[in-house]
Amino acid sequence: MTPFDLDAFTLRLIAETLFYDEEYGALGNLSLIDERAAKERFIASYVPDDGIFVVEEATDWEAYTPDEEDDIGYALAVDSTEHGAYDTPAEVAEVLLGLAREHNLSPSITLLFEEDQTA
Repeated sequence: MTPFDLDAFTLRLIAETLFYDEEYGALGNLSLIDERAAKERFIASYVPDDGIFVVEEATDWEAYTPDEEDDIGYALAVDSTEHGAYDTPAEVAEVLLGLAREHNLSPSITLLFEEDQTA
């Protein structure tokens, strides 16, 4: 039996977080959060129209004041620049794990649904 590999385990979880389900229009996104500054630093997602995975670095954030009603716990990015584009979720997972280690960031997973275009 091979020993447990925390890096491989982590990379697989990250990669499986970044998904697109065409039938339901569901997207799995992963943000890397700077908990000390209480804001998103990097956002990774799949771009169905282009068939690629993109990592963006946040450059501007919403106004944020923590309070008891706060469900998120950090300021969401309102603007960003592209950090990189990748063909596979495994490539993105490597990049995100490196960024998380380099900047001491925590993960936050978001499930999004495409808006119904028929209404």
